[in-house]
Amino acid sequence: MPHTFDPRDFGAIGDGTTLDTAALQAALDACGAAGGGLVAVEDGTYLTGTLFLRSRVELHVAASARLLASPDIADYPEDVHHNRYRNEPELDRCLLLARDVEHVTLSGPGEINGNGPAFPQRDTGQRAMMLRTLRASHVRVRDLRLLDAAGWTTAFLDSRWIWVEGVRIHNESNFNGDGLNFDGCEHVFVRGCHIVGTDDNICLQSSSEAYPTRNIHISDCELSSVCAGIRIGLKSIGTISDVTVRGITMNRILREGVKIECTEGGTITRIAISDVVMHDVRRPVWILLNNRFEPDDLGSSIELDQMPPIGELSHVRITGLTAVDSADMALEQWRFDHDIQGTPEFAGMRVDAARSRPIRNLTLRDITYVPWGGVREPSHPFDEYPEVVDALERCTEGTSSNYYPTWSRTTFLDVRNVDQLRLDAIVLEAQHPDARPPYVIEGCTVLNEDVTVLAPV
Repeated sequence: MPHTFDPRDFGAIGDGTTLDTAALQAALDACGAAGGGLVAVEDGTYLTGTLFLRSRVELHVAASARLLASPDIADYPEDVHHNRYRNEPELDRCLLLARDVEHVTLSGPGEINGNGPAFPQRDTGQRAMMLRTLRASHVRVRDLRLLDAAGWTTAFLDSRWIWVEGVRIHNESNFNGDGLNFDGCEHVFVRGCHIVGTDDNICLQSSSEAYPTRNIHISDCELSSVCAGIRIGLKSIGTISDVTVRGITMNRILREGVKIECTEGGTITRIAISDVVMHDVRRPVWILLNNRFEPDDLGSSIELDQMPPIGELSHVRITGLTAVDSADMALEQWRFDHDIQGTPEFAGMRVDAARSRPIRNLTLRDITYVPWGGVREPSHPFDEYPEVVDALERCTEGTSSNYYPTWSRTTFLDVRNVDQLRLDAIVLEAQHPDARPPYVIEGCTVLNEDVTVLAPV
């Protein structure tokens, strides 16, 4: 029988107002020192600051219990690594840290609450992420409710053998409301999760060449976001490869459903995405290959110190995708009432790269896309749509990049600069007449072009 430890035996109160950090940590330490086992949190609300997880220890939050993050940032020490986005240092601290450990489990069915409203976005002070792993292995997160993180819900960093199963994430209190982030991780399995947030629901990234992100399996999840559903890149110094995503439903995602962006000189390759259903997703597919280094703007990797050469984006296959809009997509969409996320003219699937460095081997197959349409007079002429450039050779001001332009020159699909492009069984049908061209294929080596455009009913 595994050793079982009750934090109340170490002085925890569980009344929601007494700080129980020391008692909870004592239970975790004692369990680790005993060779591993179970720390069982039951019957109460346990207020806590940062907890350091131990090898071979399962932290179990029963249905009768919750861990509640302290509202005092002084309860979160600074020595917990850092957030790797240059423009988000306020997210350096974290509630739970699994650093240089193995065989660590967080389990439910109870709740871990990040107390997000206690750290409002408008303040410039620190806001703790909920969970961070660093160089950990064999990490399991299952059957938990992870609610109201003050920053990202999770950041799995330079870790391997990770399972996230049956987890419900709601992170809507602030900006930076990410769900599951994996950076430099291998052998990752995400299954049966429900994620609602204000940023990327599931994000794959690579901050270094030393730790590739590869062998990733994501399936049977339900996603909703102000920003992106599945994001692969922006942070892409190293390699992101061998990724499968299948059986996903997305509902009300105000920017991109599937977003792939290789921007920092690395490689994104061997990506297979299948059986995805989208409802009210502004841009179902958005793929970009370029180079960027913007330390004073929207941020980039802390580890990047100069403009990189354009990397490689290749061998991507998206099949079996159905995306349909409702009347809500006829309106502007906002985040927190002051940050516009999209308009009808922003909608559409987009694939783009610099002419000198095309995307290679892209397949879009069995896709039905039914946007709202209804753009009567485009805000910009078709010919003004900016190109992607190599930032090592040309100034990027006013050119196409990761967050610009904020309009689409076509109703459904815009593909530029792809070598070996396959378009099979693509059906496009706007619900209302739209003044823009239905789709454009430009600068591509086309292996197959099976695209059907239906008139509005």
